[in-house]
Amino acid sequence: MLQKKKILFLGAGSMAEAMISGIVKEGVIPPNQITVTNQSNIDRLKQLENRYQITGVKKDELKFTEYDLIILAMKPKDAQTSLLTISDRLQHHQLIISVLAGVSTQFMEQHLPSEQQVIRVMPNTSSMIGESATGICSGTWTTRENMNLTIELLKCIGEVYEIQEESMDIFTGLAGSGPAYIYYLMEHMEKEGKSAGLSESLTRQIIAQTISGAAKMVKVATNSPAELRIRVTSPNGTTAAGLEALETFGGGIAISQAVKMATSRSLEITQQLKQDTEKTAIMSTGVMK
Repeated sequence: MLQKKKILFLGAGSMAEAMISGIVKEGVIPPNQITVTNQSNIDRLKQLENRYQITGVKKDELKFTEYDLIILAMKPKDAQTSLLTISDRLQHHQLIISVLAGVSTQFMEQHLPSEQQVIRVMPNTSSMIGESATGICSGTWTTRENMNLTIELLKCIGEVYEIQEESMDIFTGLAGSGPAYIYYLMEHMEKEGKSAGLSESLTRQIIAQTISGAAKMVKVATNSPAELRIRVTSPNGTTAAGLEALETFGGGIAISQAVKMATSRSLEITQQLKQDTEKTAIMSTGVMK
Protein backbone atom coordinates (compact mmCIF):
# COMPACT_ATOMS: atom_id res chain seq x y z
CA MET A 1 0.00 0.00 0.00
CA LEU A 2 2.84 2.41 0.83
CA GLN A 3 4.38 1.91 -2.62
CA LYS A 4 1.54 3.95 -4.13
CA LYS A 5 1.64 6.82 -1.64
CA LYS A 6 3.11 10.23 -2.29
CA ILE A 7 4.83 12.00 0.61
CA LEU A 8 5.55 15.68 1.14
CA PHE A 9 8.03 16.87 3.77
CA LEU A 10 7.41 20.43 4.93
CA GLY A 11 10.89 21.18 6.25
CA ALA A 12 14.30 20.01 5.09
CA GLY A 13 16.34 19.89 8.28
CA SER A 14 18.22 17.03 9.94
CA MET A 15 15.12 15.13 11.07
CA ALA A 16 13.51 15.31 7.63
CA GLU A 17 16.73 14.07 6.07
CA ALA A 18 17.08 11.25 8.59
CA MET A 19 13.58 10.03 7.76
CA ILE A 20 14.05 10.43 4.02
CA SER A 21 17.31 8.49 4.21
CA GLY A 22 15.66 5.60 6.05
CA ILE A 23 12.65 5.50 3.74
CA VAL A 24 14.78 5.54 0.59
CA LYS A 25 17.25 3.00 1.94
CA GLU A 26 14.47 0.53 2.79
CA GLY A 27 12.72 1.12 -0.53
CA VAL A 28 9.20 1.24 0.93
CA ILE A 29 8.35 4.30 -1.18
CA PRO A 30 10.09 5.11 -4.48
CA PRO A 31 12.24 8.28 -4.31
CA ASN A 32 10.26 9.88 -7.16
CA GLN A 33 7.19 9.85 -4.89
CA ILE A 34 8.94 11.83 -2.14
CA THR A 35 8.95 15.63 -2.23
CA VAL A 36 10.60 18.06 0.17
CA THR A 37 10.26 21.81 0.59
CA ASN A 38 11.41 24.55 2.96
CA GLN A 39 11.02 28.28 3.43
CA SER A 40 13.70 29.55 1.07
CA ASN A 41 16.91 27.48 1.11
CA ILE A 42 17.06 26.24 -2.48
CA ASP A 43 20.63 24.96 -2.06
CA ARG A 44 19.46 22.62 0.70
CA LEU A 45 16.67 21.26 -1.52
CA LYS A 46 19.17 20.62 -4.31
CA GLN A 47 21.46 18.86 -1.86
CA LEU A 48 18.69 16.47 -0.79
CA GLU A 49 17.65 15.92 -4.41
CA ASN A 50 21.15 14.88 -5.40
CA ARG A 51 21.71 12.76 -2.31
CA TYR A 52 18.46 10.75 -2.36
CA GLN A 53 17.04 11.25 -5.88
CA ILE A 54 13.88 12.81 -4.44
CA THR A 55 12.19 16.03 -5.59
CA GLY A 56 12.78 19.44 -4.06
CA VAL A 57 10.12 22.07 -4.72
CA LYS A 58 9.78 25.72 -3.73
CA LYS A 59 6.98 26.13 -1.22
CA ASP A 60 4.97 28.52 -3.40
CA GLU A 61 5.07 26.04 -6.29
CA LEU A 62 3.59 23.09 -4.38
CA LYS A 63 0.35 21.42 -5.42
CA PHE A 64 -0.83 20.04 -2.09
CA THR A 65 -3.59 17.91 -3.58
CA GLU A 66 -0.97 15.60 -5.11
CA TYR A 67 0.15 14.16 -1.74
CA ASP A 68 -1.33 11.44 0.45
CA LEU A 69 0.92 12.04 3.48
CA ILE A 70 2.16 15.46 4.56
CA ILE A 71 4.93 15.36 7.14
CA LEU A 72 5.49 18.48 9.25
CA ALA A 73 9.25 18.75 9.85
CA MET A 74 9.85 22.47 10.29
CA LYS A 75 10.86 24.14 13.58
CA PRO A 76 8.13 23.88 16.26
CA LYS A 77 7.95 27.69 16.51
CA ASP A 78 6.80 27.78 12.87
CA ALA A 79 4.06 25.19 13.37
CA GLN A 80 1.13 27.59 13.73
CA THR A 81 2.04 29.65 10.66
CA SER A 82 2.64 26.54 8.56
CA LEU A 83 -0.63 24.89 9.60
CA LEU A 84 -2.64 28.01 8.84
CA THR A 85 -0.88 28.33 5.48
CA ILE A 86 -1.80 24.82 4.34
CA SER A 87 -5.21 24.60 6.02
CA ASP A 88 -7.34 25.77 3.10
CA ARG A 89 -5.30 23.73 0.62
CA LEU A 90 -5.96 20.32 2.17
CA GLN A 91 -8.42 17.59 1.30
CA HIS A 92 -10.16 15.43 3.87
CA HIS A 93 -8.43 12.19 2.90
CA GLN A 94 -4.92 13.59 3.35
CA LEU A 95 -3.03 12.54 6.47
CA ILE A 96 -0.95 15.05 8.43
CA ILE A 97 2.01 13.60 10.34
CA SER A 98 3.99 15.83 12.70
CA VAL A 99 7.51 15.11 13.93
CA LEU A 100 7.63 18.40 15.87
CA ALA A 101 8.50 18.32 19.57
CA GLY A 102 5.77 19.74 21.76
CA VAL A 103 3.13 20.08 19.02
CA SER A 104 0.05 18.17 20.16
CA THR A 105 -2.58 16.55 17.97
CA GLN A 106 -5.12 18.92 19.52
CA PHE A 107 -3.05 21.93 18.44
CA MET A 108 -2.90 20.61 14.89
CA GLU A 109 -6.62 19.90 14.81
CA GLN A 110 -7.38 23.44 15.98
CA HIS A 111 -5.54 24.89 13.00
CA LEU A 112 -6.71 22.49 10.31
CA PRO A 113 -10.08 21.76 8.67
CA SER A 114 -12.68 20.00 10.79
CA GLU A 115 -12.00 16.28 11.29
CA GLN A 116 -8.65 16.36 9.47
CA GLN A 117 -6.68 13.21 10.27
CA VAL A 118 -3.47 13.92 12.19
CA ILE A 119 -0.78 11.81 13.81
CA ARG A 120 1.97 12.93 16.17
CA VAL A 121 5.33 11.20 15.83
CA MET A 122 8.62 11.54 17.69
CA PRO A 123 11.52 9.80 15.94
CA ASN A 124 15.19 10.42 16.61
CA THR A 125 18.13 10.99 14.29
CA SER A 126 19.08 7.30 14.33
CA SER A 127 16.40 7.15 11.61
CA MET A 128 19.33 7.77 9.28
CA ILE A 129 20.52 4.18 9.75
CA GLY A 130 17.15 2.54 10.44
CA GLU A 131 17.66 2.43 14.22
CA SER A 132 15.26 5.09 15.54
CA ALA A 133 13.12 4.66 18.63
CA THR A 134 9.93 6.33 17.42
CA GLY A 135 6.84 7.23 19.45
CA ILE A 136 3.45 7.63 17.78
CA CYS A 137 -0.02 8.70 18.90
CA SER A 138 -3.25 9.30 17.07
CA GLY A 139 -5.43 12.36 16.65
CA THR A 140 -9.18 12.39 17.31
CA TRP A 141 -10.37 11.46 13.82
CA THR A 142 -7.50 9.35 12.56
CA THR A 143 -8.52 5.93 11.32
CA ARG A 144 -6.91 2.71 12.48
CA GLU A 145 -5.98 2.06 8.87
CA ASN A 146 -3.95 5.27 8.70
CA MET A 147 -2.30 4.55 12.05
CA ASN A 148 -1.24 1.14 10.77
CA LEU A 149 -0.03 2.70 7.53
CA THR A 150 2.09 5.24 9.43
CA ILE A 151 3.51 2.56 11.73
CA GLU A 152 4.44 0.52 8.65
CA LEU A 153 6.19 3.59 7.20
CA LEU A 154 8.05 4.35 10.42
CA LYS A 155 9.26 0.77 10.85
CA CYS A 156 11.61 1.37 7.95
CA ILE A 157 13.53 3.81 10.16
CA GLY A 158 13.56 1.71 13.36
CA GLU A 159 11.34 0.47 16.18
CA VAL A 160 7.92 2.07 16.68
CA TYR A 161 6.08 2.46 20.00
CA GLU A 162 2.40 3.40 20.07
CA ILE A 163 1.80 5.45 23.22
CA GLN A 164 -0.77 7.80 24.70
CA GLU A 165 -0.33 11.49 23.91
CA GLU A 166 0.24 12.42 27.56
CA SER A 167 3.38 10.25 27.45
CA MET A 168 4.82 11.94 24.38
CA ASP A 169 6.80 14.58 26.31
CA ILE A 170 8.67 12.02 28.43
CA PHE A 171 9.20 9.96 25.28
CA THR A 172 10.79 13.05 23.74
CA GLY A 173 13.04 13.44 26.79
CA LEU A 174 14.11 9.79 26.66
CA ALA A 175 14.25 8.88 22.99
CA GLY A 176 13.86 12.02 20.90
CA SER A 177 16.77 13.73 22.63
CA GLY A 178 18.41 10.55 23.90
CA PRO A 179 21.03 9.99 21.18
CA ALA A 180 22.62 13.35 22.01
CA TYR A 181 23.13 12.26 25.63
CA ILE A 182 24.95 9.15 24.43
CA TYR A 183 27.08 11.14 22.00
CA TYR A 184 28.00 13.51 24.82
CA LEU A 185 29.05 10.55 26.98
CA MET A 186 31.08 9.15 24.11
CA GLU A 187 32.83 12.49 23.58
CA HIS A 188 34.19 12.39 27.13
CA MET A 189 35.15 8.72 26.98
CA GLU A 190 36.93 9.34 23.67
CA LYS A 191 38.85 12.25 25.18
CA GLU A 192 40.22 10.01 27.92
CA GLY A 193 41.20 7.24 25.49
CA LYS A 194 43.10 9.69 23.29
CA SER A 195 44.84 11.30 26.26
CA ALA A 196 46.07 7.83 27.27
CA GLY A 197 47.68 7.31 23.87
CA LEU A 198 45.05 5.46 21.82
CA SER A 199 44.31 6.74 18.33
CA GLU A 200 41.06 8.61 17.79
CA SER A 201 39.80 5.99 15.34
CA LEU A 202 40.54 3.04 17.61
CA THR A 203 39.14 4.79 20.69
CA ARG A 204 35.91 5.57 18.87
CA GLN A 205 35.49 1.97 17.68
CA ILE A 206 36.09 0.61 21.18
CA ILE A 207 33.55 2.96 22.76
CA ALA A 208 30.92 2.38 20.05
CA GLN A 209 31.20 -1.40 20.39
CA THR A 210 31.06 -1.18 24.19
CA ILE A 211 27.86 0.89 24.14
CA SER A 212 26.34 -1.25 21.37
CA GLY A 213 27.08 -4.41 23.33
CA ALA A 214 25.60 -3.03 26.54
CA ALA A 215 22.45 -1.95 24.69
CA LYS A 216 22.05 -5.41 23.17
CA MET A 217 22.47 -6.98 26.61
CA VAL A 218 19.61 -4.89 27.93
CA LYS A 219 17.41 -5.88 24.98
CA VAL A 220 18.00 -9.63 25.25
CA ALA A 221 18.43 -10.10 29.01
CA THR A 222 15.58 -10.55 31.48
CA ASN A 223 17.53 -8.54 34.05
CA SER A 224 17.02 -4.83 34.61
CA PRO A 225 19.87 -2.39 33.83
CA ALA A 226 20.45 -2.03 37.57
CA GLU A 227 20.78 -5.82 37.97
CA LEU A 228 23.16 -6.03 35.00
CA ARG A 229 25.28 -3.25 36.50
CA ILE A 230 25.51 -5.06 39.84
CA ARG A 231 26.44 -8.35 38.14
CA VAL A 232 29.44 -6.83 36.36
CA THR A 233 30.70 -4.87 39.36
CA SER A 234 33.23 -6.75 41.47
CA PRO A 235 33.97 -5.30 44.93
CA ASN A 236 37.06 -3.08 44.84
CA GLY A 237 37.46 -3.72 41.10
CA THR A 238 37.94 -1.33 38.20
CA THR A 239 34.22 -1.08 37.41
CA ALA A 240 33.44 -0.30 41.04
CA ALA A 241 36.01 2.50 40.97
CA GLY A 242 34.49 3.98 37.83
CA LEU A 243 30.97 3.78 39.22
CA GLU A 244 32.13 5.40 42.46
CA ALA A 245 33.45 8.33 40.43
CA LEU A 246 30.12 8.64 38.61
CA GLU A 247 28.32 8.73 41.94
CA THR A 248 30.77 11.22 43.45
CA PHE A 249 30.58 13.62 40.52
CA GLY A 250 26.84 13.36 39.98
CA GLY A 251 26.75 11.25 36.84
CA GLY A 252 23.39 9.68 37.65
CA ILE A 253 21.87 13.02 38.63
CA ALA A 254 23.13 14.61 35.41
CA ILE A 255 21.50 11.93 33.26
CA SER A 256 18.21 12.19 35.15
CA GLN A 257 18.25 15.97 34.84
CA ALA A 258 18.94 15.77 31.12
CA VAL A 259 15.81 13.68 30.61
CA LYS A 260 13.76 15.91 32.92
CA MET A 261 14.88 19.14 31.27
CA ALA A 262 14.24 17.84 27.74
CA THR A 263 10.79 16.64 28.84
CA SER A 264 10.11 19.99 30.49
CA ARG A 265 11.15 21.83 27.33
CA SER A 266 8.72 19.74 25.28
CA LEU A 267 5.95 20.72 27.69
CA GLU A 268 7.01 24.38 27.50
CA ILE A 269 6.77 24.31 23.71
CA THR A 270 3.25 22.91 23.99
CA GLN A 271 2.22 25.65 26.40
CA GLN A 272 3.87 28.40 24.36
CA LEU A 273 2.08 27.30 21.20
CA LYS A 274 -1.21 27.24 23.10
CA GLN A 275 -0.61 30.78 24.41
CA ASP A 276 0.32 32.02 20.94
CA THR A 277 -2.91 30.58 19.57
CA GLU A 278 -4.94 32.31 22.28
CA LYS A 279 -3.20 35.65 21.58
CA THR A 280 -3.89 35.31 17.88
CA ALA A 281 -7.56 34.58 18.58
CA ILE A 282 -7.85 37.64 20.85
CA MET A 283 -6.20 39.90 18.29
CA SER A 284 -8.44 38.66 15.49
CA THR A 285 -11.67 39.22 17.44
CA GLY A 286 -10.59 42.39 19.23
CA VAL A 287 -11.70 40.89 22.54
CA MET A 288 -9.48 41.52 25.56
CA LYS A 289 -9.51 39.29 28.59
